[in-house]
Amino acid sequence: TFMPCFVGTKETAFIYAVTSAGLVHSVTRSCSAGNMTECSCDTSLRHGGSASEGWHWGGCSDDIHYGMSFSRKFLDVPIKNVTDKIGSGLAAMNLHNSEAGRQAVAKLMSVDCRCHGVSGSCAVKTCWKTMSSFEKIGRFLKEKYENSIQISDRLKKKLRRKEKSQRKIPIGKEDLLYINKSPNYCVEDQKLGIPGTQGRECNRTSEGPDGCNLLCCGRGYNTHVVRHVERCECKFVWCCYVRCRRCETMTDVHTCK
Repeated sequence: TFMPCFVGTKETAFIYAVTSAGLVHSVTRSCSAGNMTECSCDTSLRHGGSASEGWHWGGCSDDIHYGMSFSRKFLDVPIKNVTDKIGSGLAAMNLHNSEAGRQAVAKLMSVDCRCHGVSGSCAVKTCWKTMSSFEKIGRFLKEKYENSIQISDRLKKKLRRKEKSQRKIPIGKEDLLYINKSPNYCVEDQKLGIPGTQGRECNRTSEGPDGCNLLCCGRGYNTHVVRHVERCECKFVWCCYVRCRRCETMTDVHTCK
């Protein structure tokens, strides 16, 4: 459930895509591990290969087709059932972003092989298809989030870019789409439930999302020294107590202005 102010934003698009991709990844992994009675390995790849190149399909290929089908039934049907309530344009956007998450898992499938032969030679290889790590899938979707496309909230025959000058550029299956621009998360807004970043502790040397440059939204940061007192160099004394020293450390703490 999303608050009305966040519906249709690029953050919502990312959540739908990651949720869908995560469900595909989890279900498919369970199939390959034999934890589900409804599915197992991908049986369509048990035979064949390339004799001339010295490899054949074997092992347990991830049955991503079952995982994607399960994800569509579990996530898409509820969206379709409430289309009239949330609007056809918004529902179509959510359905597209969910499918984009599934397509990301499929796109990043790879082939792993194991060599067979005398004395470790690779005369013949057994290969199978496997999903990428979810971390890699998440990075792919993060890039799509950062390059997400704003679309018109008026749904005609298909989803359209909002910018009329760009409407001839096709929208890809893996693109993330949004309708509404995101609110300003940097500044506190109690009505929208946004806490802002003022007073947030940040890392002065980090270039990531916890870094002061990004987290403080260009407002700068304050630095103050914090004194920590703790027990240290504890030793057991026979018999029977523990003797410790009292250690003090001084740490610089940075908080957003």
